[in-house]
Amino acid sequence: MSYESRAVKNGEGNRFREEIGRYFEDFNVGDIYEHRPGRTINEADNSWFTLLTMNTHPLHFDAEYAKDSEFGKILVNSCLTLSIVAGMSVSDVSQKAIANLGWTDIKLPAPVFIGDTIYAETEVLEKRESKSRPTQGIVSVRTKGTKSDGTVFMTFDRTILVAKHGHGIEN
Repeated sequence: MSYESRAVKNGEGNRFREEIGRYFEDFNVGDIYEHRPGRTINEADNSWFTLLTMNTHPLHFDAEYAKDSEFGKILVNSCLTLSIVAGMSVSDVSQKAIANLGWTDIKLPAPVFIGDTIYAETEVLEKRESKSRPTQGIVSVRTKGTKSDGTVFMTFDRTILVAKHGHGIEN
């Protein structure tokens, strides 16, 4: 089955099951995956996430405090944007992963504000077969978050352990 089909025959007739994620062999160094749909960040997203994670910095939930900051308004919690961007990449990058092996070089070059729509894309940097697990491979990627105006607000590198064809969990 080619990855591009994203569906596999499931039974008789015209029934198909969506196929998401990539096995080790499906990754190619230099490929870039554009993750869609985008996501518009709203006030509830930011408030709930900030409260859930016990982040007490007033820049994330106090409009009066934030208006006197260099940003002039509430700043979206960067851990929220990291979580959303990582989540956007799952169906392309890590849906079939066995484990995340590491995250490095998280950079936040621009702020994100309530009402911003964000998008993500991931480039495959490197891949190699696992030396200790012959049915798996290691893939390194760089993910970039951009706002709808093209501003890059985040980048990070991630390494995942992923199954080879015929050795993953089928759902």
